Amino acid sequence: MAALMGQMMQMPLMISSLIVHAARHYGDTEIVSKRAEGDIHRTTWKATELRARQLAQALARLGCEAGDRVATLAWNGYRHLEIYYATSGSQLVCHTVNPRLFPEQIAWIVNDAEDKVLCFDLTFLPLIDKLAPALKTVKHFVLMTDRAHMPASTAIPGLLCYDDLVDAENGDYMWPEFDENTAATICYTSGTTGNPKGAVYSHRSTLLHTYASALPDSLGCSAKDVILPVVPMFHVNAWGLPYSVPLVGAKLVFPGPHLDGKSLYELFETEKVTFSAGVPTVWLGLITYAQSNKLKFSTFKRTVIGGSACPPAMMRTLENDFGVEVIHAWGMTEMSPIGTVSKLKASHEKLDAEAKHRLLEKQGRVVYGVDMMILDDDEKPLPWDGKASGNLVVRGPWIIQRYFRHERSPLVKVNGQDWFPTGDVATIDEDGYMQITDRSKDVIKSGGEWISSIDLENIAMAHPAVHEAAAIACKHPKWDERPLLVVVKKPGAEASAQDILGFFEGRIAKWQIPDDVVFVNEIPHTATGKIQKLKLRDQFKEHKLPGV
Repeated sequence: MAALMGQMMQMPLMISSLIVHAARHYGDTEIVSKRAEGDIHRTTWKATELRARQLAQALARLGCEAGDRVATLAWNGYRHLEIYYATSGSQLVCHTVNPRLFPEQIAWIVNDAEDKVLCFDLTFLPLIDKLAPALKTVKHFVLMTDRAHMPASTAIPGLLCYDDLVDAENGDYMWPEFDENTAATICYTSGTTGNPKGAVYSHRSTLLHTYASALPDSLGCSAKDVILPVVPMFHVNAWGLPYSVPLVGAKLVFPGPHLDGKSLYELFETEKVTFSAGVPTVWLGLITYAQSNKLKFSTFKRTVIGGSACPPAMMRTLENDFGVEVIHAWGMTEMSPIGTVSKLKASHEKLDAEAKHRLLEKQGRVVYGVDMMILDDDEKPLPWDGKASGNLVVRGPWIIQRYFRHERSPLVKVNGQDWFPTGDVATIDEDGYMQITDRSKDVIKSGGEWISSIDLENIAMAHPAVHEAAAIACKHPKWDERPLLVVVKKPGAEASAQDILGFFEGRIAKWQIPDDVVFVNEIPHTATGKIQKLKLRDQFKEHKLPGV
């Protein structure tokens, strides 16, 4: 007998539906941006939806067709938001590029994605001036500013003015409907091993992630909130906030490039921000500014912290000294990114304050839509007892199946199901709270950004005095982790730590250069010749970096 089918409308899940919803039902709610030009810009959801339609028309006029990639090199701001919706909504693909990467990496990523249009903020004009000849597929360069701030001269061929493009259109455009599995956005990983890899999100995956991220036991967004995402829109789509905020109709505040403690505090206070999101490094700067000036927050009540583990001391300072609830979360680029959020269950209310804190310091429990397991080295499931430690794997409708342009899938098969290996080692307790205990990948996470140990080692090994090198993570009070380079010199060779560090200049982004070099007689290896990073990390766990 054939199954009885549901009698419901077949409406594809479209990203454009989010901004249409916000424009219709929260049309006069504000979007406030601190622009790269330095001033404050104010608009509304209704006006933003109209400008997104105008931009969709403009991109079509530039020759963009379904599936074409439009890249952004931009801070958090209203123009960036318009690009998010104009591209995905018109069946183009929004490709957010991390400007903190080394220029050669940026060029590689843009070329790999075959971006047709590149939109960028004023801040990055000097960078694009130099990079433009290397961006082989880019047909149109668009400076995200108005006519008054366009440069008098530039090496960029045919540089276009963003506001001119938008203002030339009438907005008489109907958002199309198409297959919800169509690509919507691409985010590249930080390239922890080899070149960066692209995660391609669909309209369906993005909408499902949006619903889940706004749930009360997830980020808990509401129309009553004023939300300021400090996490960049080029960092896994600002953890999905550009989608979940219009879903609930909240006021949205963008900091642009102004991420210092003073600028953030003033924006939090003047715009009455209630909720924010960012990596620990950002909050360290904000806390330091507030404490040094004896300031308190008048409206700021909640923040989600991810990107790297939030130090317990920081959680307690925000909660005890400033009355800000810290929501610890974990995820990955490959997961769109939200996987777990640390919120208490009803059964935990009877626990004392210290026990509650210990729970909340974990990475948390999954949001609906994500499932997880820990496996032993034979890919057999381990118990959820808070003690067994294993390789963390996940599955769900907003987790990638494969990387862009990679035929081989990274998924592993467990009990007939496909699971994504996160590269993290974790425990899961009886209540389902996950805690990262180690990483199977030897990468360093500095201020929420990955640094490849392999890249550092390869550069060091090119130095004429270096016989062998290993890069490991070293604890840092501000950046969480910073790279420490362990070096064995060639017999008879002479080189100082400064000689080695100077060798990195011009070969990698400045913020990725190791903080220190230690010289040793030998580096420990396994029986198969692999460097024993765990032993090195243990050996240098008390190492004091310069300036710390």
